[in-house]
Amino acid sequence: MGESEAPPAANYIRLQSNDNVKIDVEKAVAERSLLIKNMLEDLGPNAEGQTIPIPNVTEPVLRKVIEWCEHHRHDPPATNEDESDNRKKTTDIDEWDQKFMQVDQEMLFEIILASNYLDIKALLDVGCKTVANMIKGKSPEEIRKTFNITNDFTPEEEEQIRRENEWAEDR
Repeated sequence: MGESEAPPAANYIRLQSNDNVKIDVEKAVAERSLLIKNMLEDLGPNAEGQTIPIPNVTEPVLRKVIEWCEHHRHDPPATNEDESDNRKKTTDIDEWDQKFMQVDQEMLFEIILASNYLDIKALLDVGCKTVANMIKGKSPEEIRKTFNITNDFTPEEEEQIRRENEWAEDR
């Protein structure tokens, strides 16, 4: 991962963040993003030496996403439906990913947005599971406090919502 003006080395592509920082990344690592993979396929042989703009992602977030992609470069691509069903049913996150996601809330949400935009489903899953684990077992008040959300319900509205959703509470 370096910055330079010379063309990227063989098997590397150059990404440009929305704050105009160019980052050279191994093609195999960058292709963890289906968006980038499809762009490269569309460009075909013209992809060599091109700089691929990533307009929705800042440099610090892009570097973080690339770090994740490098660590997971040899993971099998998620394909069949059974696998996605299993992923949805659990909020377990492997240890490396848990440490990787120990960032401030703003970075966490930026990673989720970037992984959605770049179409990296496995990273999007990890980000969403991290948020789910932050919410798990908390009351609405605790969740508001965790995410700094103002309560704009009147006490009457809140009571009505509680009554309508009693069935969902653990008993």
